[in-house]
Amino acid sequence: MIFRVIAVTGGLAFAAGLSQFPEYSQQYTQRLSGAVDELSSIVMQFDADAESLGLSRDAALAELSLGSRMGQARAQSMGQVLERHARLTADLAALKSSTTLQKALKPMHFSDSDVARAAWVDFKLAVPVTAQGVAFAGVGFIVGYGLLSGMMSGLARIFRRKPRGQAAQA
Repeated sequence: MIFRVIAVTGGLAFAAGLSQFPEYSQQYTQRLSGAVDELSSIVMQFDADAESLGLSRDAALAELSLGSRMGQARAQSMGQVLERHARLTADLAALKSSTTLQKALKPMHFSDSDVARAAWVDFKLAVPVTAQGVAFAGVGFIVGYGLLSGMMSGLARIFRRKPRGQAAQA
């Protein structure tokens, strides 16, 4: 009986947690979109500056890195901005073209820690009233119940083993 109570409690905990995914993924996607917009303006300005000097983006970065220590540091940080912009733009495209279930199966597109942290800070837990929230809650319950039932069942088998003398007589 206690095992069933623990399994149901685990199922409910997983249901509550997983039911929040649709809303969190929406918050994350909105934050990601804002980050991409901000980075896009920086990238466009850099590209415009490079173009005004007749340079490609790569050539501008290379020329900047040949300058003073400040130029070298700026070239390195701008290279990181360009890489992050490319990664976040790809993540945003993948998330925008995905259903909620597909998003849950693609956690690699939720990889930006700054965006995730900002989304989490503003995220408010809520009772799932959408079909997606209820569906995720159902899956969470099944997963949580199944995991804890399996663990409890395994533990029970370990501790219920027959002593060696009894097993040999049987």
